[in-house]
Amino acid sequence: MADRRATNRAMFWRIIRRLFGANRGRLFVMLLALGSGAAVTAALLNLQVDAKQRLTSEFRAFGANVIIAPPNISASAAGNQLLSESLMNKIPTEFEGRPILALPFLYLVAQASSDTSQTSIQAVLAGTDITHLPQIGAGWRFEPLVPAIGASAPKLLTSMSPTCAVGVRAAERLKAILGAQLTFDNAGKRASCDVVSVITSGGPEDNQIFTDMAIAQELASLSSRVSLILVSAEGTPGSIERFISTLAKSMPDADVHGIRQFTEGEAKIYNRISGLLTATVAIVLALTGLCVMAAMTNVAMERKNDVGLMKAIGGSVRRVLRLFLAEAALLGLAGGMIGGAAGIFLSIGLGKAVFGLAARPRLIVYPVAVALTIIVAILSAYPLRRLASIRPASVFRGEA
Repeated sequence: MADRRATNRAMFWRIIRRLFGANRGRLFVMLLALGSGAAVTAALLNLQVDAKQRLTSEFRAFGANVIIAPPNISASAAGNQLLSESLMNKIPTEFEGRPILALPFLYLVAQASSDTSQTSIQAVLAGTDITHLPQIGAGWRFEPLVPAIGASAPKLLTSMSPTCAVGVRAAERLKAILGAQLTFDNAGKRASCDVVSVITSGGPEDNQIFTDMAIAQELASLSSRVSLILVSAEGTPGSIERFISTLAKSMPDADVHGIRQFTEGEAKIYNRISGLLTATVAIVLALTGLCVMAAMTNVAMERKNDVGLMKAIGGSVRRVLRLFLAEAALLGLAGGMIGGAAGIFLSIGLGKAVFGLAARPRLIVYPVAVALTIIVAILSAYPLRRLASIRPASVFRGEA
């Protein structure tokens, strides 16, 4: 029994090899159609997956997308509601494998003056961690960039005094330059800091002065209190919504909400891109299937005699059709492997041409493109069902 199965298997693959060599021209046409379809499919799928991955990070270039504020802050007549700084300990550093950055802010109005001029103005002072300010204010321009902790800085900026970053309009009003010392007065309390960066945001931050949280809390006499917490969270719109829901449950005494312009904008852009690319992939696969189906129709007409002979010597309809389906599947596998690899490299150029940024190869796309090509090849072999109705006698008499 084992020898018979081995013989049948050897005969099966021998016939498959003969089928591939029967008409090499038509074989090449089907392989070209499947390979082209697989290349376009892989390229578009790679762009789709890459767009999803990139949107979750590129949107963070606009800054924070989640706000933690005191409850009913808009209804507060005096605006005195504050948060406990201990809430920072409840914010995870990552969520669903993606990094989370949180930065607290304490706002107050103080009298500010600079040692480079005799000007004294009232300014909004924002206490925070200015070393992480460029990450939260990702769309702002810092001149120069705020030096990170331990990073090298110009000699002018390496004093041991507290540091601050000044909005461009506030700097113009104070006539403050880099390295200037600013002095703040509020309710009889005084503090000072050295200017290490000038901020241009195009928003209200241009009129603000950012300094260390400890200075702001001391001037306001508000130890361990903050006005709000800005959070920059990477992830899909669904992931960010889950993150907001998780934070809200852990902070029942705070108002946790997303910035709708970012979360909704990200979702709309990705849904449109995804829908367009998915529809294009479906059309490409359908056209590929029609091309292969036309070729398979000619194959079915040419192989009537072969099928009649196989049936005459005892071959079952099931076994005969299995031969041709195996041929279609192998064509799909070969076309998918070649076209899929070419498509992933093609997507790199397409991404640069269309989006201005080269797409990164996503390996998950390759097996998906190959599998889809095999399925299209097998479904395109539908015309071969006509071979099941062929009668050997009719073939030999020339009637089929």
